[in-house]
Amino acid sequence: MSLIDEIKQRVDIVEVVSWYVPGLKKAGRSFKASCPFHAEKTPSFFVFPERQSWHCFGACATGGDAFSFVMKKEGVDFGEALRILAQRTGVPLVPPQPSGSQREEQQLREINEAAAEYYHRLLLSQIGQSARSYLAQRGVAEKTIEDFQLGLSLDSWEALHDELTRKGYPGDMLLAAGLLVEKEQGRVYDRFRNRLMFPIRGADGRVVGFGARAMDDSLPKYLNSPQTPVFDKSSTLYGIDRAKSAIRKQNLAIVVEGYMDVIMAHQYGFNNVVASLGTALTEKQVGIIKKLTKNLTLALDADAAGEMAMLRGQEVISQTFGQLTSVSGWTDAKYENPYDAHWKVAILPQGKDPDDIIRESAEQWQHLVSQATPVIEYVFNTVASKLDLTDLKGKSSAVDQLLPVVKEIGDPVSQAHYLQKLCRLVGVDERELASALRRLKGSARLREKRELEQPSILISSLLLTDPLAEYCLSLLVRYPHLRSLPLGLSPDFFHHSEARQLFLAWRDSADLDSMRGTLDGFLRGYLEVLVEKPLPPMSEKEQEEALGDCVRRLRERWLKDLKAKEEALISDLQDEGSTAELEELQQLGVKLNTELCEVFLQGKERKTKEQRYKE
Repeated sequence: MSLIDEIKQRVDIVEVVSWYVPGLKKAGRSFKASCPFHAEKTPSFFVFPERQSWHCFGACATGGDAFSFVMKKEGVDFGEALRILAQRTGVPLVPPQPSGSQREEQQLREINEAAAEYYHRLLLSQIGQSARSYLAQRGVAEKTIEDFQLGLSLDSWEALHDELTRKGYPGDMLLAAGLLVEKEQGRVYDRFRNRLMFPIRGADGRVVGFGARAMDDSLPKYLNSPQTPVFDKSSTLYGIDRAKSAIRKQNLAIVVEGYMDVIMAHQYGFNNVVASLGTALTEKQVGIIKKLTKNLTLALDADAAGEMAMLRGQEVISQTFGQLTSVSGWTDAKYENPYDAHWKVAILPQGKDPDDIIRESAEQWQHLVSQATPVIEYVFNTVASKLDLTDLKGKSSAVDQLLPVVKEIGDPVSQAHYLQKLCRLVGVDERELASALRRLKGSARLREKRELEQPSILISSLLLTDPLAEYCLSLLVRYPHLRSLPLGLSPDFFHHSEARQLFLAWRDSADLDSMRGTLDGFLRGYLEVLVEKPLPPMSEKEQEEALGDCVRRLRERWLKDLKAKEEALISDLQDEGSTAELEELQQLGVKLNTELCEVFLQGKERKTKEQRYKE
């Protein structure tokens, strides 16, 4: 029996949900409560003990098993949900035998934790009095110092080296962790000296690196850990471990630049704030946020560097959340509209950081965030402010920069709105720009066609306990051309979280290597089995028909399962006399019946075609 199967046998979905939803109440054969994932007056969240599953019949319109519930509630990946459930159920968590690199990573994390504890003790000691005075002047409370485990590195070349080697950590591992620097002559010394230390943690709360602010005139003023096997600045967000729950609950992530910005925001109760470690927002950083919310507000400095960081951030958001392959990449046309954009920019007063604003007036900070500008409006305003629009050259440059932005807006009404805005901005007849926009779209379609014609390695997912899902996903991974088909394959069609997560990883990954990099070790094993799984010889037409049949059967299975849940709830609610909920479920039943009929007719049509082919 696998570790995952053992946990599934021990875990009880009702108990798991009750950890997070204390208001869960018995309702016939099921349990119900207000959905923990969205606000509602009438409970639409149900747990089904017999099926060991949950489903929200309200705004979420989704469900799953114990793993998917923990993942959604905690904002973690499958591997971390596995660890949480293993700990709760008492199953010894013995992961796949770690490789040499994995053992190294584990030791590096232990070293970082030990260094963080050491730095923190120094800050709280008599030696740290000056640094504590500095933090007090910045308005940082003692509890905040504890919460973020702030620390101090001594003005010494060997203090950390001596402390950690005395504890048994080898010097080569301290070098690998980025805590030491080696000179050409082979002499090593502490990287961080006389600096205020900010431990940087991953989403799981473990220290992966450090940020450090000089306590004197040393340069650079801020210094980060170098790239290590456990620390990559481009894929880390400062404060994400403390912010993830608030981001999910408020359905909004606010991204700032600096450590102090995050610390002060959390001290004043703005717990959905994270920092991009002083760099432009990267695709990997947005990928972390994407697991928690689709709403993101950038609140950066108003100077030129801040503007460039924000604009680059919009490109990343487009590439990470959308399905676009745009040259401009300013925004995600799939979600953007001119009145309620998902991606916004909070424009801060000149010369002030979020840290300053929050300390001076928490109300002003709230106002700035609530009045954040939709990203396309911000892009238009920024481009226009940098150009002389009375000059022909300036007008031409504005069109060159902004017309590709307009092209990417998916909603035709929104696109027309911004095309008119651009026309007014540069004083050009709308017909001229509309013609240019059509030519731009034509060029983009040609590029996309060429890209689709290029062979690519496609990755899929595997569920060893579900033959139908396994076969469907094996088809996808073995036959790349199937990606171009309109699959209509939803993650909800997969009963088990491990299959669902692998499917999502396949869908969101460009190639096998990048997919492997996103997977926890427990899921990577499933992927490797799937990659090697043999399939019988089939023509391209047979491959497409086999996949279509799999998708239809998966959809039918999902609909029948949902229908069974709906019928059980109707029976229970009739006994309770819950009229309002009954009406909602009966409406859902009509919809499910219609979809099941559609699936049945598709299957019948396929059988008829097969019969004719045999004849």
